[in-house]
Amino acid sequence: MRFSFTKMQGLGNDFMVLDLVTNEINLNREQIRQLADRRYGVGFDQLLQIKPPSKPGVDFDYRIFNADGTEVEHCGNGARCFAQFVVEKGLTQKNPITVKTVNRVLQIIREEDGQVTVNMAEPAFSPAAIPFFSDEQKATYSRVIQVNDEELEIEFSALSVGNPHAVIVVEDVTAADVCNVGVALGKHPDFPEGVNVGFMQVLDRSSIKLRVYERGAEETLACGTGACAAVVAGCLRGLLDDTVTVELLGGKLNISWQQGSSPVFMTGPVSTVYEGTIQL
Repeated sequence: MRFSFTKMQGLGNDFMVLDLVTNEINLNREQIRQLADRRYGVGFDQLLQIKPPSKPGVDFDYRIFNADGTEVEHCGNGARCFAQFVVEKGLTQKNPITVKTVNRVLQIIREEDGQVTVNMAEPAFSPAAIPFFSDEQKATYSRVIQVNDEELEIEFSALSVGNPHAVIVVEDVTAADVCNVGVALGKHPDFPEGVNVGFMQVLDRSSIKLRVYERGAEETLACGTGACAAVVAGCLRGLLDDTVTVELLGGKLNISWQQGSSPVFMTGPVSTVYEGTIQL
């Protein structure tokens, strides 16, 4: 099987993007893992599949697979790449573009300055919606995890922005044990579908630093949904205002949330890296 693809990135969070509107490409989990390998394949954090709409009122369907081949619900940086891809490929000239993920319908807006804004819809906090096993809904939770033969009690906020996130407030993100804590909390049995773990350092009420350990992809240079989750968690805890600049390893995103049932908006850059073909 030989097919074309596009390599794209948003703040260093990189993607292999496939056009399944005009092409038929069927990949299994092992093939996705092979393509994700940075030495023997293309290399990427996530694979994005652009598909024809499955219901009225939607321009495209959008499926996302992590580097380990597992399908996930949402990807903010990927959504921005999505918008640029479909325009560059001549699949649409609409603005905004309406897309359907596994569990949400999103609107994506191409800004005049070349950046892309995604209406990420409203966050969810009920344990069942995350999903997270808890007898009550709270602003923060704590769980004991095992890290290097040591038991640590970790306090975090838990929520869903289309996919599950746990947000930990730290004094210094550069000193945070992102890998070990991310793995341990990400696999905690109280998160039945796993969880993305964010480490947030509050600089002031309108700016934070953030690192994210993503389930199925390890730590990435940027996580759009993680940035949204961190800002929402910070607002709920009274640490942040409603518009925040999030500094990730790969660059900056602007996140805004008016609280309550308001949607979260994410704005940031995106670029196409190269076009290619590959034989599997």
